[in-house]
Amino acid sequence: MVDKNLLAAKLAELADRIDRVRTHVPANAATLEADRDALDLVAFNLMLCVQTCVDIASHVVADEGWPAARSLAEGFTRLEENHVLSPKTAEALRGAVGLRNVVAHGYAGIEPARCFLAATDGLGDLDAFAREISVWATTS
Repeated sequence: MVDKNLLAAKLAELADRIDRVRTHVPANAATLEADRDALDLVAFNLMLCVQTCVDIASHVVADEGWPAARSLAEGFTRLEENHVLSPKTAEALRGAVGLRNVVAHGYAGIEPARCFLAATDGLGDLDAFAREISVWATTS
């Protein structure tokens, strides 16, 4: 059984990080590229958003006794297989792990255009994740 207090704390953390991204993302990718401080703030908070989603997925998988995920992205597959996440949301979060890895490990630097897209269009996927996890938790 999932620890609902832990889940609530993680979802609150996710909401806070999403708000921080929204606060610091400029109006366009060119401005984000030109402002290294804004790029760092946005990228770092996006990374933490995805990491929080990974943490939630890992807790749910473990607490429910489902087969362990062999990668960060596979945790979202486990949630999809068990009808916690929609296929669309699971796919989006699997893709978001790539951005998380780039920011966390510094692979070839952060692409401002990709970061801007994640900080605008991608936030809907993070909102969907939070909503779908919350619905599942209240009905399970």
